[in-house]
Amino acid sequence: MDIAMHNLDHFVSGNPIGGPYPDGNETIYLALGCFWGAERLFWRLDGVWVTAVGYQGGSVDNPSYQDVCTGNTGHAEAVLVNFDPNKISLEEILVHFWQEHDPTQGNRQGNDVGSQYRSAIYFTSAEQEEVVQKSFEAYALSLKDSGFGPITTEIRSADKFFFAEEYHQQYLAKNPNGYCGLKGTGISCTIGGA
Repeated sequence: MDIAMHNLDHFVSGNPIGGPYPDGNETIYLALGCFWGAERLFWRLDGVWVTAVGYQGGSVDNPSYQDVCTGNTGHAEAVLVNFDPNKISLEEILVHFWQEHDPTQGNRQGNDVGSQYRSAIYFTSAEQEEVVQKSFEAYALSLKDSGFGPITTEIRSADKFFFAEEYHQQYLAKNPNGYCGLKGTGISCTIGGA
């Protein structure tokens, strides 16, 4: 990890984005288009301890934003979400994930086009994988019943997460009028205990 990121505190919560994270907390990585708006979505949830933006799911070590934007590294713009499962369940986090973007668009979200803007969930345990799969099935059914096409969300075990450059971290808190292209489908569903 970039030493600067390791020492960087979250602009909103004040918690260290690079850890250490509290014992018992869990981390999951979520990609749903441009990471600026996605990060803001999750840092606002009670029970989320810290968020950070970065690059996940690619094949190149230490990519820069410019590298990822070429589409040649294979990375998605993703959000690290570290949360206290005693305060917010993974099911609740996934309800927000599914409902706040369109997971049927493939390599795009609205006007943002490219594989770096794909929808993806990168889980960090077998227990998370099970919850993610159940949430996928529930939301896929809700979308199908409403006339939407199939979900294109990539779901797999997390690879190494590379923190994005400091100016991207909590961008919309630092730049309140900044761009946010998040737009859900308008379809809601209930997932497990959420």
